[in-house]
Amino acid sequence: MLSVLSYGRIVARAVLGGLSQTDGRDYSLVTASCGFGKDFRKGILKKGMCYGDDACFIARHRSADVLGVADGVGGWRDYGVDPSQFSATLMRTCERLVKEGRFTPTSPVGILTSAYYELLQNKVPLLGSSTACIVVLDRRSHRIHTCNLGDSGFLVVRGGEVVHRSDEQQHYFNTPFQLSIAPPGAEGVVLSDSPDVADRSSFDVQLGDIILTATDGLFDNMPDYMILQELKKLKNTNYDSIQQTARSIAEQAHELAYDPNYMSPFAQFACDNGLNVRGDPYFSSHCLIT
Repeated sequence: MLSVLSYGRIVARAVLGGLSQTDGRDYSLVTASCGFGKDFRKGILKKGMCYGDDACFIARHRSADVLGVADGVGGWRDYGVDPSQFSATLMRTCERLVKEGRFTPTSPVGILTSAYYELLQNKVPLLGSSTACIVVLDRRSHRIHTCNLGDSGFLVVRGGEVVHRSDEQQHYFNTPFQLSIAPPGAEGVVLSDSPDVADRSSFDVQLGDIILTATDGLFDNMPDYMILQELKKLKNTNYDSIQQTARSIAEQAHELAYDPNYMSPFAQFACDNGLNVRGDPYFSSHCLIT
């Protein structure tokens, strides 16, 4: 599966750092992206903000910065359906809603719900499934609001430590919660969850915090300590520095997925469930960082 990583560092809008948390100025995110899918060259987008079967978006509004990632379910390819169409359309719809101001910063699940129901009502048939994670930075209140459906997720890193993270949602091994649109007559056969069951959280953030959102391709291949090692190399809040760090994490996750001697977090989880997939790049072998 593709790993989509949204990666931003919180800075003050007026200056890049140097402000205390009690400063009254708005916060915003400095973000960068990098990624590649199994069938695409590194750093090359398939279409828009879509890498392989997965997609992401970054949208800014006067009240908030919003990040989103979606992991398209590759099994639809067996039925002649392009898995990237669902995830990409879902993320583009979320992005449009944010840019049009049709959202409440404290309710990212509202963004996901509105986008999903737009897809359901689309006159042009769209089939597929996807996990999704949306993170909203409320600039004025200095708070993060999140929703996560499935096994995509986020980390918030402060002072070299993970201070907040999402909880994974699985029905059973390698079967995450997901939004779906099934063919007529197959609604009860295709696994589909409501946006309402997405895990939600809200918490304060500080200047210099690093917010990382990703699909399972990152977390399946890199444990927290490896991610933190790469993030410690980030010394500046400028775009180029963040871009370089994002690329480094994406490339390392991709390389580890193809290492036949590496016991990844996913491989360990698989072994715990009676499977041996060590070194199998079929699982979580693509990576995108935004």
